[in-house]
Amino acid sequence: MASNLSYLIVDDDADVLKAAVMALAGPALVVEALAAPEGLEARAPACDAVLLDMNFAAGARDGAEGFDGLARLRAADPALSVVLMTTYGGVKLAVEALKQGAVDFVLKPWRNEALAETMRAAAALTAERRAGSQLNLDAIERRAIERALALYEGNVSRAAAVLGLTRPALYRRMERHGL
Repeated sequence: MASNLSYLIVDDDADVLKAAVMALAGPALVVEALAAPEGLEARAPACDAVLLDMNFAAGARDGAEGFDGLARLRAADPALSVVLMTTYGGVKLAVEALKQGAVDFVLKPWRNEALAETMRAAAALTAERRAGSQLNLDAIERRAIERALALYEGNVSRAAAVLGLTRPALYRRMERHGL
């Protein structure tokens, strides 16, 4: 995991934002706060984890805005870990949050240590997902060649055939990959 972490907190209550920033602040941490979910997906690539409130409209308790924000964040960056939070929560809402792609669910008020640990775990998951998604074409090609050669016990002709390559093309690719 990166030594410098960046969290985004989205809540319409200024006091909640202030409390969350204070709970999460620390060395090697950047904590940004937003009072509304508009445009939050544009910030997704720069974040390691997001703490997102579920209700922004006065009197809302169904979490629809939070689920909408979660969907937009997941579309913008599928690797980004999102933790949903609400005052009006129960098991049913928490289960639905997890089904829709949240990595965790926090009830307000929270314990500061628990919130910090939840966000650290979310950031670690983001880092793991992003590292796994950075497979490049060369790495995939090398693995395919290694598997084909192993499957046919080093027989280059058969490996080339299963890969849809000519023998000379496979030899060039093997040389490029150091095989």
